[in-house]
Amino acid sequence: MADPQGESDRRTARAHTLADEVGTQAARKLKARRDGAPGVFFGLGMMGLVGWSVVVPTLLGAALGVWLDRHHPGAHPWTLALLVGGLALGCLNAWHWVAREDRAMHEGEGHDDA
Repeated sequence: MADPQGESDRRTARAHTLADEVGTQAARKLKARRDGAPGVFFGLGMMGLVGWSVVVPTLLGAALGVWLDRHHPGAHPWTLALLVGGLALGCLNAWHWVAREDRAMHEGEGHDDA
């Protein structure tokens, strides 16, 4: 014999789940419409920011290395070591910044992909 009450409860649970999903998607679309989609220049600006966050520490490391080599010569050149150190620091800086932006972007979506 079929359980009419149990079937009704399952239908209600599915309806709530579907309603929640539709509500989440609608809220995301309304937020995207309100905020507007970032344009091409926004993407180019982000690439420029990431590029400069790598270039500036690299150039500063190289400049400091050249200065040290001129004023305090030693057995090993400082220029290459500080250039690589500046590059590593710049890459870590860019990675940290991009990861933070990615988290902020996915935080607003309201769902987990995991």
